[in-house]
Amino acid sequence: MRRLLVVDDEPHIGLLLRPHFEALGYGVTLARSLAEARAAIATVPDLLLLDLHLPDGSGLNFLTELRAAPATRELPVLILTADGEDRAAERAGALNASLFTKPFSPSKLTARVSAMLGDRKLTPEPLP
Repeated sequence: MRRLLVVDDEPHIGLLLRPHFEALGYGVTLARSLAEARAAIATVPDLLLLDLHLPDGSGLNFLTELRAAPATRELPVLILTADGEDRAAERAGALNASLFTKPFSPSKLTARVSAMLGDRKLTPEPLP
């Protein structure tokens, strides 16, 4: 089973993504802060979905920490953000992460996650 870690302080994001990805066979862990993310990353997921703006710090700073650690240096990261700043996109790219802008379609997000993980057989189901 592929494991996703979703780090986002907006509760509705987790409420939307967890059942959606679990129905597709993924295991999903939710974190609403950097502190929770640091604890959850100890069990390295297959992919990290990361918000840029968290209540206790910057998602990009957390990503910098992850890239410095051997266990998470190559971890696929998809940054979920409402922040359309070019500078954030440049920094994310420099840290080997992809950007995905909110609001988003769950089916498009599923397609991106599947592509990043090489899960070509998954077909996203529409949400109710």
